[in-house]
Amino acid sequence: MTAKKKTNEIDTSTKVKNPPKKFHHPYDELLRIYAIPTIYCPGCGIGTTIQAFLEAITKYTDIPHENIVVISGIGCTGRASGYINLDGFHAIHGRAIPFASGVEIARPDIKPVIISGDGDLFSIGMGHLAHAARRNIDMTVIVINNSIYGLTGGQDAPTTPVGALTKTTPYGKISYPFNLSQIAIANGATFCARYTVYEFTPLAKAIARGMNHQGFSFIEVISNCHVNFGRRNNLGDAIAMRKQFKKARVRMTEKDINKDWHKTDIEFKVGVGFTKIPTGIFLEEKERPIEFSERIVNAYEIKKS
Repeated sequence: MTAKKKTNEIDTSTKVKNPPKKFHHPYDELLRIYAIPTIYCPGCGIGTTIQAFLEAITKYTDIPHENIVVISGIGCTGRASGYINLDGFHAIHGRAIPFASGVEIARPDIKPVIISGDGDLFSIGMGHLAHAARRNIDMTVIVINNSIYGLTGGQDAPTTPVGALTKTTPYGKISYPFNLSQIAIANGATFCARYTVYEFTPLAKAIARGMNHQGFSFIEVISNCHVNFGRRNNLGDAIAMRKQFKKARVRMTEKDINKDWHKTDIEFKVGVGFTKIPTGIFLEEKERPIEFSERIVNAYEIKKS
């Protein structure tokens, strides 16, 4: 048998024919064009979430852009603050929330928005998230949950489902994953929502709703990492995973949940993929506890008198 010859031919099947002289993004002014192209794999849900955030602050909230600070930690999602053309900070691993806490306490007129990953916020950073939630610090946390450590090659994360294959669980994950929304609520979040990257418009509106909420708001975004999670678990490409999200999503409200937070658990079946992803606004406290920076001011005024 003769060996098959290797070819260096470039795949042009996805090449845009007759492209315009200059591509224009509808939110060019809110992106750091010099930093693009991003590091994200084509079809990555992080890009979709960034777009949903830009949609939220442009269409669905009146918070001035100069009053928004974007803060992120380490990982693929951690690069978000570098691509968004607003005041921002790229923190070290797990420390996005302490930095955001300092911003909000020093400048209550500023709205800190954290955009970071499940590994960054719920591994080394989970203690900080728990304390910010219990204090009800006025910030919005957008956590992109893709069930894997994507940037470092595909190790299992706090959100990796039981049985899923990763670089560090080649025979399948044996420990149970965190339910991120349940943890946020249990620690005192006063607003909590979850959507998949398939649900773009509801996600954008939920982000704006969380930002308009005074207190600790938490939005979980179920995203595809088709390269390091989907590939290892035979879930297909980005489009295939999003179709699975569409099929698996189950819309839930506070009334449906009725404080039984196990109803919000995500279900995953080995060899099949995600079979149930509850989404929606899980919690929105109307009679909110006094936000943390307000309590600091009140305590200072009492002491002064």
